[in-house]
Amino acid sequence: GIELIDSYVFNKAEYVRFNSTVGRYVGYTEYGVKNAKAWNSDAGILGQEQAELERVCKTRAAIYYSNILDKT
Repeated sequence: GIELIDSYVFNKAEYVRFNSTVGRYVGYTEYGVKNAKAWNSDAGILGQEQAELERVCKTRAAIYYSNILDKT
């Protein structure tokens, strides 16, 4: 399967991440935990992340797999 990880970084430190396998945001700092809680309670924001998995990742994966298979 394909997994989307959308990390948010400030000063080289990841503070919150969306993981499509988990289906929600996880915070790694106090600020990140606050954001994760707010974003996880918003179905629209979660839906946007899941849409990115479909729109970007799955579309590009088909192209990448095709390119790899053509070369073998």
